[in-house]
Amino acid sequence: MLDRRRRTAVITATIATSTLFTAGALVFAGTAQAAVGCRVAYSVTSQWSGGFTGDVVLTNVGDPLTAWTVRWSFGAGQTVSQGWNATFTQSGSTVSASNVSWNGNLATNATAQFGFNGTWNNSANPVPTSFSVNGVTCTGGTAPTTPTSPTPSPTTPPPTNPPSTSWPTPTGQSPVNGTIAVSGVFDGGMRRYCCIGDGSQEESQDPMFRLANGATLQNVIIGAPAGDGVHCAGSCTLRNVWWEDVGEDAATFRGTGSPTFLVDGGGARFASDKVFQHNGAGTLTVQNFQATNFGTFYRSCGNCSTQHRRSVVIRNVTLTRPGGTVVGINTNYGDTATLSGITIVNDPSRAMVICRKYTGNSTGAEPTQIGTGPDSTNCLYSSSSLIYR
Repeated sequence: MLDRRRRTAVITATIATSTLFTAGALVFAGTAQAAVGCRVAYSVTSQWSGGFTGDVVLTNVGDPLTAWTVRWSFGAGQTVSQGWNATFTQSGSTVSASNVSWNGNLATNATAQFGFNGTWNNSANPVPTSFSVNGVTCTGGTAPTTPTSPTPSPTTPPPTNPPSTSWPTPTGQSPVNGTIAVSGVFDGGMRRYCCIGDGSQEESQDPMFRLANGATLQNVIIGAPAGDGVHCAGSCTLRNVWWEDVGEDAATFRGTGSPTFLVDGGGARFASDKVFQHNGAGTLTVQNFQATNFGTFYRSCGNCSTQHRRSVVIRNVTLTRPGGTVVGINTNYGDTATLSGITIVNDPSRAMVICRKYTGNSTGAEPTQIGTGPDSTNCLYSSSSLIYR
């Protein structure tokens, strides 16, 4: 058995491990040459007993691509359980990660970043030793040659699926008897934390986690009842956090000045009111997230006693109806919502409202809705930002 100091060193080294491949190789379309070249950076960004989070950055160093599939093979029985920014399949040890609808076009020297949660055997989690893009191995240094039998190129990219909507399985249970204060990094190892509060919509409930300015909460499954979810007192990061059944709100973001908040990965279900409540100042970015059965996905506080200009950036999220509104913002305070890669599931009648505009106040009165839809000032998105499935 490793002593604590040695075990920590091993895990730290594993998490820091990354590999970089530079390659130039060729495929051909029509009568013209199209060189496919790639550079792939693979890293393990977080690891716990039985699970880990992987990050992959693909750089296209060849001709522009309209669609891509990155393939690699695991060497120690690892599996992909959930991913974002790509559609994943796995056969044996071989993993294929294909672009989603909004990130398939890669200009020369452009990058695409995607990630996943996986399982490992708690003994070895080696980095893959080889990658390919669109069937061309990233080995580097191949010079262009003229094809003897040109292959017609497809007129349209192959169809893609929305980001995965799978739900993680807890690695264990951790009882919660009161609010957990977090400063620094709290890594839950994908354990289920439960429970606090009464499951109602009362805003006076305590949060399950209270994050200090600059704190990170990651790899946590929040069971129900969850009280008032997660409170951030200032800038914070929520990475791979899952709410099984949202109580009042999944997370509330506070702070003055110019705090920055990041929600990366994870998901939330059964938020009859809001998923994310933004009461403080600053910018919230939500990416690689999924939600289903919710009232409003994001709301800039419409009647807080102290008001701020707030911004939200939402990209690569999957929202499954029933769900009422994606974002609600206060135009009189200069709020902005920038949306891209929004996949909406089970909404054939387009009933989900993408952006509601309000006139907010600081008196506690109910804010007045003044409109919906995109514009060039506050609700920043277009029809190409939305994908209906």
